[in-house]
Amino acid sequence: MPELPQVEALAGFLDERLRGRVVAGIQLVDFSALKTYAPPLDAIVGAEIAGVHRFGKFLDVDAQGTHLVFHLARGGWVTWKDEQSVRPARPGKGPLSLRVALDDGSGFDLTEGGTQKKLAVYVVGDPGEVPGIATLGPDPLDDAFDRAALDTVLERAGRAQIKGVLRDQRVIAGIGNAYSDEILHAARLSPFAPASGLDADRRGDLFVAVKTVLADALVRARGLPAKQLKDDKRAGMRVHGRTGEACPVCGTTIAEVSFADSSLQYCPGCQTGGKPLADRRMSKLLH
Repeated sequence: MPELPQVEALAGFLDERLRGRVVAGIQLVDFSALKTYAPPLDAIVGAEIAGVHRFGKFLDVDAQGTHLVFHLARGGWVTWKDEQSVRPARPGKGPLSLRVALDDGSGFDLTEGGTQKKLAVYVVGDPGEVPGIATLGPDPLDDAFDRAALDTVLERAGRAQIKGVLRDQRVIAGIGNAYSDEILHAARLSPFAPASGLDADRRGDLFVAVKTVLADALVRARGLPAKQLKDDKRAGMRVHGRTGEACPVCGTTIAEVSFADSSLQYCPGCQTGGKPLADRRMSKLLH
């Protein structure tokens, strides 16, 4: 799933190519992806694109005040075409969800792999009309997200596990499963630590980790072609997706906790005092 650094890089990639262009055509292929009905999807046809912006993990294409907003979810992606196909796509065939054509012959596709179809597309007069955007928490790379803002987040979260707090888009916008693993590893915190139980030093470590991990990832991603962003994300991970490998900091074998539809990775040496965390999926099988 693309997270804040990749979505920000995609926003920059698309803004560079879309700004000033006119939408020549748009075709919805996966009808379940469209979550709004007014304005209609073709309301942006003929409109000049003013820019592309990011809200959390949402992308917003501003077409003269009508906004094409989309969330790529777990399996979605943007595929850029220097020469966009003009032939109508066949619904139900392949991963294509939406096709956008521009006045210079270029354009982009929204695609989604896998069986869980959660890519979401909205056409609205204001991005704030999208429910997921309206409830977003603060952006962690915004200058307003300072140490005091993080303290407020942690106090409000109470005894909730810090892993879940970082992933909750209503609490902090843009961080997902992968970067929450990376942030907690950098801060040397257990993913199951209670948010309000962190002392001042631990909160300071977490604040620095949030800022540096995301900023470093954004530096790597910014300017890359859209097709390279997935590989760049994987290559930059120290613990996420690296179960069984040696931790690059202490050499301990990276461990995993599995859930029904996801998993987290962590270093026992760096984060849990050498103690393994209970694998929730295996615990259920043993009882």
